[in-house]
Amino acid sequence: MSEAPAAPPAASAERPHPDGIDLLLRPPEPRAGWRLLPARVVAMCAVELQKLRHDRTELYTRAVQPALWLLIFGQTFTRLKAIPTDGIPYIDYLAPGIIAQSAMFIAIFYGIQIIWERDAGVLNKLLVTPTPRSALITGKAFAAGVKSLIQAVVVIVIAALLGVALTWNPLKLLGVGAVVVLGSAFFACLSMTIAGIVLNRDRLMGFGQAITMPLFFGSNALYPLSVMPGWLQAVSKANPLSYQVDALRGLLLGTPAHLALDFAVLLVAAALGITAASSVLGRLAR
Repeated sequence: MSEAPAAPPAASAERPHPDGIDLLLRPPEPRAGWRLLPARVVAMCAVELQKLRHDRTELYTRAVQPALWLLIFGQTFTRLKAIPTDGIPYIDYLAPGIIAQSAMFIAIFYGIQIIWERDAGVLNKLLVTPTPRSALITGKAFAAGVKSLIQAVVVIVIAALLGVALTWNPLKLLGVGAVVVLGSAFFACLSMTIAGIVLNRDRLMGFGQAITMPLFFGSNALYPLSVMPGWLQAVSKANPLSYQVDALRGLLLGTPAHLALDFAVLLVAAALGITAASSVLGRLAR
């Protein structure tokens, strides 16, 4: 008789897993140090932008107002030749101002959303996570910037269809994107700061409507500084929107601009806005 076959060796209870399966069983190491803040900012920005997948109505309705500014106001004043623009057609001069205006109008009411999150209980859940408050604010601010960037593309397309002589240099267009995002980040932070002070959507709407038109008309979006009275020139020089418009004109039209100063002011304004909004964010959770 032949011997019975030997029993196979017992398998180890701790079987080695392939790398892919091992990642499923073993949680990844948490980010630490300098990697934490950028990761949380990107995550918050991505969460904000996910909302556009469910409702794009805002993008379509927001395009109506800048289109009317260019079609009616721009073309009418181009024929009147009432505003000195150094030989540039007025509609060309106006287009960068309308890009900045439409971006500001998107960002300036961003605080309403954070109040809604407070009322829905979402904000309290975010604040008890390890995510720094500055990361929450920065993510929301730059999400507003990306939304404004989409709006800026729409305005640029409309302006191009109307014959505005814009640059198509890729590097300058990247600069335009950076200017739009930085300016929108500041105005979104301004809105969230006001939200943290007034703590009410109706009050925030009132404050937003009270400051949008002074910010717009107290800038160089519609007319140059040279035609303003002295007091309005002082207001315009303290208005971040003026530096945003100046940079957009220099990049899109090639007009003389102070790009280094414009970018510096927008960077400082965005940093101060993030600091201010982060400091009052806790008031919304009370």
